[in-house]
Amino acid sequence: MADATTAPPSMMSEAAAPSDRIAPRRLFAFLIMVFGMFMSILDIQIVSASLAEIQAGLSASSSEVSWVQTSYLIAEVIGIPLSGFLSRAFGTRLLFAISASGFTIASFFCGFASTIEQMIVWRAIQGFMGAGMIPTVFASAYTVFPRSKFYIVGPIIGLVATLAPTIGPTVGGIITDWMSWHWLFFINIVPGIAITIGVLALVDFDQPNFKLLDRFDWWGLIFMAGFLGTLEYVLEEGPHSQWLQDTSVAVCAAICAVSAIAFFWRVLTVDEPIVDIRTFGDRNFGIGCLISFCVGIGLYGLTYMYPRYLAEVRGYSALMIGETMFVSGAAMFLSAPIVGRLMVKVDMRLLIAAGLALFALGSWQMTWITREYDFYELLVPQILRGVGMMLAMVPTNTIALGTLAPDRVKNASGLFNLTRNLGGALGLAVINSVLNQRTDLHIARLHERVTWGNATATETLNMFTQRMQGMGDASLMALKQLSNIVHRQAVVMGFGDAFFILTVFYFGLIVLLVFLKRPASLLSEPGH
Repeated sequence: MADATTAPPSMMSEAAAPSDRIAPRRLFAFLIMVFGMFMSILDIQIVSASLAEIQAGLSASSSEVSWVQTSYLIAEVIGIPLSGFLSRAFGTRLLFAISASGFTIASFFCGFASTIEQMIVWRAIQGFMGAGMIPTVFASAYTVFPRSKFYIVGPIIGLVATLAPTIGPTVGGIITDWMSWHWLFFINIVPGIAITIGVLALVDFDQPNFKLLDRFDWWGLIFMAGFLGTLEYVLEEGPHSQWLQDTSVAVCAAICAVSAIAFFWRVLTVDEPIVDIRTFGDRNFGIGCLISFCVGIGLYGLTYMYPRYLAEVRGYSALMIGETMFVSGAAMFLSAPIVGRLMVKVDMRLLIAAGLALFALGSWQMTWITREYDFYELLVPQILRGVGMMLAMVPTNTIALGTLAPDRVKNASGLFNLTRNLGGALGLAVINSVLNQRTDLHIARLHERVTWGNATATETLNMFTQRMQGMGDASLMALKQLSNIVHRQAVVMGFGDAFFILTVFYFGLIVLLVFLKRPASLLSEPGH
């Protein structure tokens, strides 16, 4: 057998085939696109930490300012699955440039908005335009580069998709503290212009097919917008509005059900569907999407729960929350290249199982949460969460999209990213409902125990009363302080219950992996 030193030149050139290399120009173009995706995903979360400041700046009510987020999310969830068709029609270069430039222009006008109505309109445009960047990057990663390099590009997009939501609220809070809420949007302008120019100059992954636009299914778009838009609204507003007891939520739920039936009928009968849902027939893709949906629950759910606990119970500022939450981001960043290398050597199903187990273990450690939990108590759970998220997310991306035929990846990428976002929306809705219901239950139980017959409660009340002598109605003030302590304890116990539910859920999710087919040739080109 000839070794590298004695092999003829033809064999050596064949071993270093161009298909097995990443051209520097393409890699740089791809990294520019990845940064655009990071900007789009980050923008969902950075605004969430500063809604109070935006509300004050625009003289809006609390119900009006919530639409700053809701309008973005509704528009994004409609734009993500649509990107597959548009990417085939316009090509990667043109679609991404339009998306990046539209996102940048909308950011500019969001920063200068003077009324809540203007802000809502431009946020919706921003969400719709930004949605085109996310699945386009995923599709490019699994069609442009050789399969033997998936262990490099896979962790890059996996890291961005998980890191951006994790650090988003922290970055938003810091920007607002240091400058003003306007800069949450202005900060996108210079990078957005650079990304647009870079993509137009460097991206040459494919060619547009404008003839597809002649067969654009407008009815399919209308039904999809009705289905996904109202679904997002129901999931966003339901937990705060007693679900179907609220008229607007009930009406949207009805529209969602009717639109869903019409949408699925349309995409299964029309010649050129706006979204090809038959891709779910591929077992690895279908189960990968289900895992992505479930991972989205934890990704967005814990990004919501940790800051909420730190703000409500510990009284942390945005900067202090950022310093605490930095651990998860650092764990994701450091583990990403390790996960990439493990993908080459270890069965990816085992990596996903290990990731889900670590995520569940981190949640389980938080089931014992008390109001004294601080940075060091949250350290290990956050490390487990960060590493577990990367182990679960990156191989799932590759198994779901990397095993499909290249001509199906663009459409499939939109569906895959949609499932993660819908999982996050459902996760937030369920977690909010759990926190509200369990907190109410614990308050009722604690009130039953904190009575005049309880010696500890009586002693505490007497101590508070003595401290507040001469400050007004000491008895009433002491009773109020004791009530606050009871309420805070009930909130903490509610968090513990929510973490326990996540623990059981993610340990149970591991069972799904037995249905995944082993992707034996995933990291080698077909026919090698």
